[in-house]
Amino acid sequence: MAKEWKEEYTDELVGVIQKIAGDRELLKAFFQDILSPAEYKELGVRWQIVQQLAAGNSQRDVAKNLHTAIATVTRGSRELEDENGGFQRVLRKFSKKET
Repeated sequence: MAKEWKEEYTDELVGVIQKIAGDRELLKAFFQDILSPAEYKELGVRWQIVQQLAAGNSQRDVAKNLHTAIATVTRGSRELEDENGGFQRVLRKFSKKET
């Protein structure tokens, strides 16, 4: 029987990531070890989706630019609609640093 998912597992993972976030090489190595190569690549693609959508690119253009499924882009688009969601909050944080 598979072990039931528990939020404490992801909370612990977030804590680990937070602790190593200042060490770019360690963080990269950790992600490469904990994720499959496909998952690691997909994380980067998903962040590119968010950035391209936030820059005003259409969903179809983003899908074409990144060679990914329109459904994946649509999911990112839906998440961007939440002004208090993680994507919007991170984008605001980065835009504040640039100004």
